[in-house]
Amino acid sequence: MDRIDAMRVFVTAVDEGSLAGAGRRLGRSPAAVTRAIAFLEEHVGTQLLHRTTRSIRLSDAGQRYVAACRRVLTELEEADMLAAGEHAAPRGMLTITAPVVSGRQVLRPILDAFLDSQPSVKARLLLLDRSLSLVDERINVALRIGNLPDSNLVAVRVGEVRKVVCASPAYLAGRPPIVEPGDLASHQCVSLVQFGEDSWSFPPAAGTAAPRSVHISPRLVVNGADSIIASAVEGHGVTRVMSYQVAELVRAGKLTLLLEDAEPPPTPVQLITPEGRLSLPKVRAFVDFAVPRLKAEFARLARL
Repeated sequence: MDRIDAMRVFVTAVDEGSLAGAGRRLGRSPAAVTRAIAFLEEHVGTQLLHRTTRSIRLSDAGQRYVAACRRVLTELEEADMLAAGEHAAPRGMLTITAPVVSGRQVLRPILDAFLDSQPSVKARLLLLDRSLSLVDERINVALRIGNLPDSNLVAVRVGEVRKVVCASPAYLAGRPPIVEPGDLASHQCVSLVQFGEDSWSFPPAAGTAAPRSVHISPRLVVNGADSIIASAVEGHGVTRVMSYQVAELVRAGKLTLLLEDAEPPPTPVQLITPEGRLSLPKVRAFVDFAVPRLKAEFARLARL
């Protein structure tokens, strides 16, 4: 049996969550899928999958091996495309990841327009508020908000966003004004998990060196920006989110920005690819298409 083909079956089974799912996706019988997995297990000398009648689960060795298989298959795909020549037409599956809100609001319309212009390219867009290993997960491009650690990733800056405090006019009416971070301690807050469940930090005040930490007692804590923004719009309290997430609501007068003089420095937004991926026609075409449009959209969203 061909080992590369067996690796493809193994990775597909993991992605689909079952041997039957892998068979349906690959157009193979369950017996053929089982034989491919057994072939790999015999080759490496250990069990890769724990099987039940309805599901599969990676063994410890399987978790390490599937990551290696993904790297091998990605490199083979890239080698085939590079051999076709750097001027070959973009084709194949383009896998992209982005944070949930920026992926839905900003990146998805750009990706749709790109696909309209490239009929031989398909795409998978993974919207996740956590970072994935681009190499292990066979991801071609990622939209990332934040400073990147030193790595072998190639980054193109496409904008910047601010961490802002805001509330609805209805909530603010008749309540004590919020003119400095300490005023938040006496206000009702609704908070994102990632921005702090019991305190919010702010840069040092003028003439001081120590960052300011304000204790809050949120009435509601949520792990998703959409829900917490909706709660703030409905007047349930003050919240802290990224500026692009509420730009249209601020323009519409549904939210009011607060404490703009106490905001942290802006956070960069970058489009990143693993080293070497820009040589692939589909990746280069998407980056060339997306970068100017992302820059324009993040610049528009920055003008609150």
